[in-house]
Amino acid sequence: GASPRIDAIKKAGVLRIGVLANAPWLVENTTGQGPAWSGPAWLLANEYAKRLNVKLEAVPVSHETKVPVLASNQVDISVTPLAETADRLKVVDFVIYSSTSVCMFGLASNPKFASAKSVDELNKPEITIAYYTGGGEEGWVKERFPKAQLRGVAGSGVAPVEEVMAKRADAVPINRVPWVAMGRKLKQLAVLPKENNCQNSTEKAAPVGMAIDKNQPAFLQWTRAVEKEMEPQLKKDEARVIDTMK
Repeated sequence: GASPRIDAIKKAGVLRIGVLANAPWLVENTTGQGPAWSGPAWLLANEYAKRLNVKLEAVPVSHETKVPVLASNQVDISVTPLAETADRLKVVDFVIYSSTSVCMFGLASNPKFASAKSVDELNKPEITIAYYTGGGEEGWVKERFPKAQLRGVAGSGVAPVEEVMAKRADAVPINRVPWVAMGRKLKQLAVLPKENNCQNSTEKAAPVGMAIDKNQPAFLQWTRAVEKEMEPQLKKDEARVIDTMK
């Protein structure tokens, strides 16, 4: 009764969710064997359906439609993992369950990198930091490391790792998610922040979550409360997915 949305979902017998793969939070299984979706976002969506005693209906969305489908009432929750931005907050409310952030890596054998205890300690004139020109980290690197030597390189990909390998740079930024696979492959690399293999980094952090249409206070409160209860499981599942990424 408190939430018209919950009443409507129960009446329909289905919870409609917008899906679009975005690892490690929502992973599509295209093998044709086993469940079609997995990851923490899927786990949370399933918990919502279970508690409402309804079926889950996955509605495919695109990058263009994943937010507008809420206002047009084609889905109840956009479950595709979304970065919380000021623009999006004008039209939707977020149920946050994770965040993206950045790590800095360098050669473990490089004393300049190895002696740094924290990301802060890379902000000095004797450190050279490489980044992709026009890449997502460029603006952040310039703001975060005003005292370091900065080296913009052409190219694209996860990170300009060859700059570190060839010793043209002491440190390079990388998103915390692909870092895990890279660090596993290239044992000669070390990372900052060190704790939990950089998975708790708060550098360049941006919240990630699912979204519901604005002006549904009771529904928002309920979805957030369930997420809070599920958080340990969601974190565990995220780590599980990251460990399987190549």
